[in-house]
Amino acid sequence: MNVVDLLMKLLSFESITPDDAGSLSFIEQYLDGFEAVHVNEGGVKNLFLTKKFGDGPHLCFAGHVDVVPPGDGWETNPFVPVIKEGNIYARGAQDMKSGVAAFLQALKETETFSGRLSVLLTSDEEGEAEFGTVIMLEHLKETGLLPDYCIVAEPTCEHVFGDAIKIGRRGSINGYLTIHGKQGHAAYPEKAVNPVHRIAHLFHELAGVHLDAGCSDFAPSQMVITDIRGGMQVTNVTPGSLQIMFNVRNSTKTAQKDITLYIANILKGIDYDLKLTQGSYPFVTKRDSKIVKHLSRSIKKVTGVETKLSTAGGTSDARFMGAFGIDVVEFGVINDTIHAPNERTSIEEVEKLYTVFKDTVAHFTQRTEA
Repeated sequence: MNVVDLLMKLLSFESITPDDAGSLSFIEQYLDGFEAVHVNEGGVKNLFLTKKFGDGPHLCFAGHVDVVPPGDGWETNPFVPVIKEGNIYARGAQDMKSGVAAFLQALKETETFSGRLSVLLTSDEEGEAEFGTVIMLEHLKETGLLPDYCIVAEPTCEHVFGDAIKIGRRGSINGYLTIHGKQGHAAYPEKAVNPVHRIAHLFHELAGVHLDAGCSDFAPSQMVITDIRGGMQVTNVTPGSLQIMFNVRNSTKTAQKDITLYIANILKGIDYDLKLTQGSYPFVTKRDSKIVKHLSRSIKKVTGVETKLSTAGGTSDARFMGAFGIDVVEFGVINDTIHAPNERTSIEEVEKLYTVFKDTVAHFTQRTEA
């Protein structure tokens, strides 16, 4: 079985999150030379496959087998992969069974390595991720099997294959702001306290504002308003309160306390409540890390492309790796149809991704020049 055949097989599993649909059992059998560890919790299956070759560093490949629901608008069955004009169409083709197939095939064909190789897979990345990768990492920490380095094979490329590696991700802070007022009749505004009027002249200090100046690794943390609600959808009653929801994709230079202080300064004298929650925290792997250097070198060798090091985009399971002190990067196929109808990736990209991973493994312990 080659990497394309393997991908076609993985795409045929109807593994809508958090159901692995039997794909993890198939993968365990496919890498039959690796020792398997299962940690299942909350209806989620997690699989860790590992093989020790020597006493050198531990390199892990990570990903997920679950996919989002297919939705409407497909021209073919989303779980019967179809090849058309060099592209493979199916749900999960980009996100991220192409990456899983590429590293599985690379590891299956690896005969020598100076340290330990492993695979960490979950069926709960597209959902809440509460019982997925983080649960397995906690187990690995307890058993002394945490990787030194990790490649998460999420789709990262932007325009051409090889043009981007993710070396970190911003965090994500959700904000729930309530401005309190006093409901009243629109004809007698002086008898009411209209929360919309209270903050109208301050809105430019909230909507789209940069909370820091950014840095070499991250763009500025920006407050993005996502929802505004107030009143009863009538024209003669002023609202008693105004609810504003926002999201901040934060860099390492902005934390929850900074947002709390910023809003307190802007809304002086205004009665309000603020609730903040954090779904993920920012992390970055140093640019001179062994994993960054070796993967960049392999990409250039296979594609001829000088890859850029990026921290843009949303969240992924790499955030859990970063929290455990693992040097982690993300690299995969072009990201332009994920979660969309007729999701697809090209055969050429999949084969090149497999070759990049195989080359990275083969040369990982060799010295890389700065």
